[in-house]
Amino acid sequence: VSMFSPELTARAQTAVEACHARGVRVATAESCTGGLVAACLTEIPGASSALDCGFVTYANEAKTAMLGVSEALLIAHGAVSESVSRAMAEGGLARSRADVCVSCTGIAGPGGGTESKPVGLVHLACAATGKETLHLERRYGDLGRSAVRAATVADAFDLILQQLDS
Repeated sequence: VSMFSPELTARAQTAVEACHARGVRVATAESCTGGLVAACLTEIPGASSALDCGFVTYANEAKTAMLGVSEALLIAHGAVSESVSRAMAEGGLARSRADVCVSCTGIAGPGGGTESKPVGLVHLACAATGKETLHLERRYGDLGRSAVRAATVADAFDLILQQLDS
């Protein structure tokens, strides 16, 4: 029995198969999901052909130390921003042996939201060697912590596939 829904597991399977078919390895740079994107990928037998590594950088200090996200960027835009999601993906790509790195940073709730950055706001990005970094902003709403995180994982797989097809 998988700890993830059948839908998420199917999306992970599609991502693993797409990476394997292209000879591409993926890394994750995760904040609000706490490693769930990487964990879901490892539910798939043979994921080792596609997954290089995962960075769980929940604290801003970890984003700086592990991914090279500048303190100035974090101060100027906040951790939950397009610019930080892009920097996380690009930093994860540079600090791994992966060809693609997907990142996510957001506010899963129940607290932590503001008027400009409400609960359910998530920024995802996907960097790939020799390609433009893709960005996706989602405003899932206050669905509950688990639902926001699960929706983010699903969107991360879609963003990986979009980057592979770009």
